[in-house]
Amino acid sequence: MPTNLRLEIFPADLNATVRFYVDLLGFSLVEDRRADPLPYLSLVRDGVRLGAVTVPGGSPAHRHPPTGAEIVLEVDYLHAERDRIARAGWPIEEDITLRPWGLKDFRVLDPDGYYLRFTTHGR
Repeated sequence: MPTNLRLEIFPADLNATVRFYVDLLGFSLVEDRRADPLPYLSLVRDGVRLGAVTVPGGSPAHRHPPTGAEIVLEVDYLHAERDRIARAGWPIEEDITLRPWGLKDFRVLDPDGYYLRFTTHGR
């Protein structure tokens, strides 16, 4: 079986998480346990699986890189992704930029401050 990547995030509001990742970014909601004592979501988009769990007593402190994590999504149509997100009224933190390492990307924050970088495919 190949190695896969699964990320876990700890949002304060799972409903806002669904609106952002499913309604805005096009993830599929494959498991919805918002009514459980320990609410949990499983979201999938192509080869990316994202788990979201609400931590009793509040979510951990939000951290941005370099001390936190950056969620990087490689996409086929970078401008189309950015345009769709911008048309929906979601703020673009940093617009499309050609990076010194040769890839283009743009960046957004999810409702809980997780940092997402949408980029062209690497080599």
